[in-house]
Amino acid sequence: MCFGPSRAEKQAAADQRIAADSKKQEEIDKKANKKKEDIADAITASQASSKKGSGRGGSSSTSTKSKYGRESLFKSAQGFLGRYE
Repeated sequence: MCFGPSRAEKQAAADQRIAADSKKQEEIDKKANKKKEDIADAITASQASSKKGSGRGGSSSTSTKSKYGRESLFKSAQGFLGRYE
């Protein structure tokens, strides 16, 4: 008569699943930490290069002009919104 796996076999399988899940989580954590470091390095490098300045003067975040020197269509009176007034 076959009634399925014994209690010891079930416990061994559960222990193996726990060990495999633990190993998998460690690998996920390693990848996440590596990615976090890479992103932090990229941000630091980007901030360092942006502090050198682009030579155009002013900041694009405080200016009404985009990084290409054109005014925003939404902010200029003759732009997109000005057409419908």
